[in-house]
Amino acid sequence: MRIFITGGTGFIGTHLVQRLALTQHRMACLVRKTSNVSTLNKVGATLVTGDVMDRDSLLQAMKGCCGVINLANVYSFWEPDRRVYREVNVKGTRNVMEVALELGVSKVLHVSTALIYGKPADVPFTEESPVGPARFCEYAETKYQGDLIAWELCEKKRLPLVMIYPAAVLGSGDSKATGQLIQDLIDRRLPATAFHGPIVTWVHVRDVAEAIVRAMDKEDNLGEKYLVGKEQLSIGQFYRMVSEISGVPLPRFHLPDSLAMASARLLTWLADLTKKPPLWGMAVDEISTIKEGFRLDGSKAERELGVIYTPIRLAIEGAIASYREGP
Repeated sequence: MRIFITGGTGFIGTHLVQRLALTQHRMACLVRKTSNVSTLNKVGATLVTGDVMDRDSLLQAMKGCCGVINLANVYSFWEPDRRVYREVNVKGTRNVMEVALELGVSKVLHVSTALIYGKPADVPFTEESPVGPARFCEYAETKYQGDLIAWELCEKKRLPLVMIYPAAVLGSGDSKATGQLIQDLIDRRLPATAFHGPIVTWVHVRDVAEAIVRAMDKEDNLGEKYLVGKEQLSIGQFYRMVSEISGVPLPRFHLPDSLAMASARLLTWLADLTKKPPLWGMAVDEISTIKEGFRLDGSKAERELGVIYTPIRLAIEGAIASYREGP
């Protein structure tokens, strides 16, 4: 099958294309002129310049493809212009879904996030749990709005949709929030830690890539949802595991939760003023998300896709090794 992929140069995307290279699938990857395409070139993917915001480029790039994997999104907890979340995560998702529908592809696999569930009544929550009344960051809210568009097209126009909801993803090469936190810890850039209590469900990036490939290959699963993740660690346990594996002691100071949130509000205000990211990743959206935590049940991916979850310790080991090796 020829598969059209957006977001193939991102954290999950680079692991996905390496996994797909082991199959018989052929890949056509949408890239921007500024993208680092070294991994895509290594795996022999066809590169097509374009953008999810440009429907014409999507039409040209997606022609001849039987499947679509949509990973393109703005994943961050602070942006100098917050409008970019809606532009990419909502409008960009609509463009990909509508073009796939127009071209009659046989399956569209959209990668969402477990954060769209917010804080459901069910603990742990499953694919069928009603989402909570609110999401705790603009990233999660706009991903949720994009998901709703995709499901509406599935229900009303028979878009052949499957959706994946990864937990908190860890592994080598992560330059986003969790990866930056690990780097800050092992490079001793954090003056203090905070929010040791909240529990989060974690997943190795390779397991997410495996789930995507298996869901893409599985027959008769259109309309299905898959939460992907299993191991549950508190933020404090996560800190300690990073410290133990890296050999770097944790900061001596632990901020009370209320002071951490107040600090995030101040640092986010300064970031909005200077248009530079908040110090130590302390954006209000990120701290609010960490404070709530989330616990999910990813056993459906085990049962139906055959995913075997990797111990999170190995993901943290891989992440630390990749940061110490450098580019």
